[in-house]
Amino acid sequence: MTTTDQQPLGSPFSASTTAEDVMADRALSGMTAVVTGDYSGLGLETVRGLAAAGAHVMVPARRPDIARAALQLVEGWEVIAMDLADLDSVRAAAAQISDRLDLLMAIAGVMATPERRVGPGWEGQLASNHFGHFALASELYPLLAAADGARVVVNSSAGHTLTDIRWHDPHFHTGYDKWLAYGQAKTANVLFTVHLDALGRDDGVRAFALHPGKIITGLQREMALQEQIDRGWVDERGNVVGADFKTPSQGAATGLWAATSPLLDGRGGLYLEDCDVARISTSGQPMDDGGVRAYAIAPDAAARLWDLSLAATGATPITR
Repeated sequence: MTTTDQQPLGSPFSASTTAEDVMADRALSGMTAVVTGDYSGLGLETVRGLAAAGAHVMVPARRPDIARAALQLVEGWEVIAMDLADLDSVRAAAAQISDRLDLLMAIAGVMATPERRVGPGWEGQLASNHFGHFALASELYPLLAAADGARVVVNSSAGHTLTDIRWHDPHFHTGYDKWLAYGQAKTANVLFTVHLDALGRDDGVRAFALHPGKIITGLQREMALQEQIDRGWVDERGNVVGADFKTPSQGAATGLWAATSPLLDGRGGLYLEDCDVARISTSGQPMDDGGVRAYAIAPDAAARLWDLSLAATGATPITR
């Protein structure tokens, strides 16, 4: 991927496109997908879309019983236990996935949480949003490489514009800021796909990161209602009132487009939004204007984060 590739393709879809619109003509019979974050919000809509198109969907879930209950009206899925914040749990879940794997969609995440330490003292948002998915993708890579044109799709956010990777203090040992921690984790999501795509393209494995849009889902579960009101997202009853907010189906559309669109054949390492490739945004440009910061798609930074993540997680290296 070069910066000249990071520009819109002229997709027929838009910000108002729904999951149903994207999947209307898709046929995924015989394909297997792994989807994290799958029993509410965007994950649930994604599983529904893939399963309706004929895919068999593997559902790693921290709370398997709740996942099964949420998916009971959906056909073609299988739940396995997994906690992204526990790397032993991630490895155990990956070991249970032994069939072919055509698609890995990393949708699960946390946002603006209170300070939380995971494992050897890692900052919790970086651990759950990035390290867990990094380890999962590394363990599943042989299955992806064995498929015919596998894709890895990772939900990032416009929140990546809040900060680059804090190389001097990625775990906030010098003072915690929940929004900077979230922004760093979302930048990590993008950089992860940039280097994964560089490593995987010769095996036919292509990777994409995306901003799903502004949606009220379970992602906001650790934010106080008053904070959401003060930000203009919801009213006192929790009803969405913010401008340009999407429905969960509209929020899932870009991920499903990334997973299935023929317009992305032969492409990868790109950041997407509103069912198209996003343009590069400039420093100081408002978050809601869209686009991706250059630091989030920089190959050297992506390789540096990859090495940091390998050392931290002990994940199985991907070799070319």
